[in-house]
Amino acid sequence: MAKIVIEKSVPLKGAVRISGAKNSALPLMAASLLSGERSVLHNVPRLRDVDTMKEIMEEIGAKIKREGDSFLIDTGNIHSIEAPYELVRKMRASILLLGPLLARCGRARISLPGGCAIGERPINLHLNALSSMGAEISLENGYINARAKRLKGAEIFFDIPTVTGTENTMMAACLAEGKTIIKNAAKEPEIADLADMLREMGADIEGDGTDKITIYGVKELRGAEHRIIPDRIEAGTFMIASVMTRGEVEIRECIPEHLGALIEKLEKVGAEIRVKKDSIFVKGPDVIKSVDIKTMPFPGFPTDLQAQFMAMMCIADGCSVIKETIFENRFMHVGELRRMGADIEVNGSQAIVKGKKHLLAAPVMATDLRASACLVLAGLVAEGGRTEVHRIYHLDRGYEMMENKFASLGAKIWRES
Repeated sequence: MAKIVIEKSVPLKGAVRISGAKNSALPLMAASLLSGERSVLHNVPRLRDVDTMKEIMEEIGAKIKREGDSFLIDTGNIHSIEAPYELVRKMRASILLLGPLLARCGRARISLPGGCAIGERPINLHLNALSSMGAEISLENGYINARAKRLKGAEIFFDIPTVTGTENTMMAACLAEGKTIIKNAAKEPEIADLADMLREMGADIEGDGTDKITIYGVKELRGAEHRIIPDRIEAGTFMIASVMTRGEVEIRECIPEHLGALIEKLEKVGAEIRVKKDSIFVKGPDVIKSVDIKTMPFPGFPTDLQAQFMAMMCIADGCSVIKETIFENRFMHVGELRRMGADIEVNGSQAIVKGKKHLLAAPVMATDLRASACLVLAGLVAEGGRTEVHRIYHLDRGYEMMENKFASLGAKIWRES
């Protein structure tokens, strides 16, 4: 099984291009099922999760061809409404097929999903929303069975903002009869990216980017050509790496407005940040100051950058408090950081990090996608030998050729079998 090997790096220098957003690519691929016409997606990242979604969609009849960084998606001959366990267990985002299949085909059978072990992430919010729109839903033998002759518009309130729940409901509502209002909707940039593609397909959507989204159902949608937004989490990971190594890195082809919360925190730790229209220059300080963070839904500090930020606080001057409010099991990387000499105390959903001058190289095991990135960043600054990050299939789910991008910035990092 492959591993990533890292030696302590010199300050990172240069420029890095950010790939398309995984968390946009997956719902956009699912959205193509709403039409029987061909759709084209550009800026598609080469990721394990994208490959899994492609495999599932091909299993139900879609034809998907990659040309460079583009996907040509033909959904004219969908012959199955079932997403099987063998594929769905690899990735929780497979649940995004439920809304489009139900809306277009009148039926859907989706295995209960798997994915990273970072919390329960219940799908009851998805199911309650579709039930409110007239779907008959049952659970049997580990599968969700949904049926509706045609969904009806409804007013839906989410107890907590849910990104995939909002996306599933939006997609289903596009072909529903009448008006659907989603209250307490998620406001992440990936929601707006999905809404943009759906509008290109002929959907009538208002309010994306706010907590109230209104969708007026139409009888049919057409194919669309759409460019996926840059991955804000990948951009944030390289920004933090630049600070940790006291480097000077230009993050290219990103959207700075999507990273406001991180930019504010990095300026507080002492980094120099220069923002342009589609790039961010980050220069790390000589001394990294300790800063507290609390993860929140967008536009707050993203939970997907919490682990990476914690790695930085491990070598900061002082003590920081990191509070996780999104997922209950998202401190699984703490044990591995302790193996590298980090001083971290966890109390429920809160971690207290006492910064040290340096971390120590060690073999470590990735437990989930963002924990993998956290350990790579820790390895970049760890002294005393080589850090080996095992189980990097997690990393490949969400980062496109991470080791190559870091190596281009001067890092001593490579992949071994």
